[in-house]
Amino acid sequence: MWEYSEKVKDHFSHPRNVGEVKDPDAVGEVGNIACGDALKLTLKIDKPTSRIVDARFKTFGCGSAIASASALTEMIKGKTIDEASKITNEDIARYLDGLPEEKMHCSVMGRDALEAAIANYRGGKVIAPANEGKIICKCFGVTDKKIARVVRENRLTTVSEVTNYTKAGGGCKSCHPEIKDIISSQLHKKPFVGKLTNIRKIGLIKETIEREIRPALQADGGDIELIDIIGDRVLIAFRGTCAGCPSSGVTLKSSVEAKLREFVSENLAVEEVEK
Repeated sequence: MWEYSEKVKDHFSHPRNVGEVKDPDAVGEVGNIACGDALKLTLKIDKPTSRIVDARFKTFGCGSAIASASALTEMIKGKTIDEASKITNEDIARYLDGLPEEKMHCSVMGRDALEAAIANYRGGKVIAPANEGKIICKCFGVTDKKIARVVRENRLTTVSEVTNYTKAGGGCKSCHPEIKDIISSQLHKKPFVGKLTNIRKIGLIKETIEREIRPALQADGGDIELIDIIGDRVLIAFRGTCAGCPSSGVTLKSSVEAKLREFVSENLAVEEVEK
């Protein structure tokens, strides 16, 4: 059973800004009722200042979809279009004090609707760029461009994570090989520079150690242990032949820290401790 924060429950039970703005200046529609989720976002914008003065939504979806859309409208009211455009799906989840991993696709849908509305305001385009491209998951109508973007922005590494964030691959599973190819194509691209929740950061650090660092150390008889994470400080201990090695300082910076900065965050600093 999924656990929901009090803020998610509140925004689901008492959603803010439900409905449509009269004579909206921007409209964003994403999703498909046939696929289970759909969201329409309408905005009223003060043109001289480009500031969002009202935001309303209509959605067809689960409690997390309602809560995410409600939270989004509260987040963007009063912001300029440029400020609103910087909001990520992680920001929406963070505003709600977190969402279950299996429901992160609801925060992505909110971000996509906002992107579509801003594109509509700026150039008359209603379809979000994330929904363009070749459809990979026919069960849920998810495109390759959307999968690639969500993988890159949220640093996803598995098909199950992609399903949690986009629903792609959650049906017949015939698209799993293509999803794996997209994940692989994004792994070595520059990491997204947005905000990371602590839970997501810890998960990514562990995944990167297992995938990118530990195999190389074990090949030479060494190993590594994650001791603690304090803010952007990652405390590790070398094991096996790496423990006490004269080159451990070089390995610490050129391998461990470099990989974690590449795949997780450029702000991370790795320190060796004895334990």
